[in-house]
Amino acid sequence: MTPSKLYDRRQAGRLLAERLMSAQSSETGWVIALPRGGVPVGYEIAQRLRWPLDIWLVRKLGVPNQPELAMGAIAVPDMQILNRALVNRLGVTPDQIAAVVQTELQELQRRDRQYRAGRPLPAITQRPVILVDDGVATGATLKAAIAALRKFRPQSITVAVPVAAPQSWRHIRRQADAAVCLITPANMGAISQWYDHFEAVTDTAVVELLTACQLDE
Repeated sequence: MTPSKLYDRRQAGRLLAERLMSAQSSETGWVIALPRGGVPVGYEIAQRLRWPLDIWLVRKLGVPNQPELAMGAIAVPDMQILNRALVNRLGVTPDQIAAVVQTELQELQRRDRQYRAGRPLPAITQRPVILVDDGVATGATLKAAIAALRKFRPQSITVAVPVAAPQSWRHIRRQADAAVCLITPANMGAISQWYDHFEAVTDTAVVELLTACQLDE
């Protein structure tokens, strides 16, 4: 049954897990969540599949003076994508792009220190991966994450999100090996509109959920 709205990220993760359980092979893979909002979703999927949970650090590149509008994204270890059509249309200069990239790289480094605490990247080579976020608007961060993950040659990448804008979702599905989404509303608006509870996920909550999964292994 397709929900018309979601209660919160944890419930969304449980609903996604129900759909993923019937489609996954018996081989254990990785649930990879995009922090911060994707981590509670990914935690519920990892618990039900009994797969390890980890994160992949990705940051949206916001248009100068319009930071909510994505002109691209960066992902570890060294992936950058740009929406050249948007950049050209808005007249964003190379210096402006470089400044935004530098700011977001600093935030990636801060999150790496806090979330990973020196742990290596997950060993995803030749393993199935489920890539999770709490919603897709432009899809920039997910596209960057998929491109970065492909460099490590996973067996497959399944994207799982609770809600997505239809046009962005079509692009994501072409990049992924498989894709699962609960709601693709024609009039998307903000991702938060499709949840009853969409409180900010804190750094502390991310670390606690990652630690809980490690203790369960």
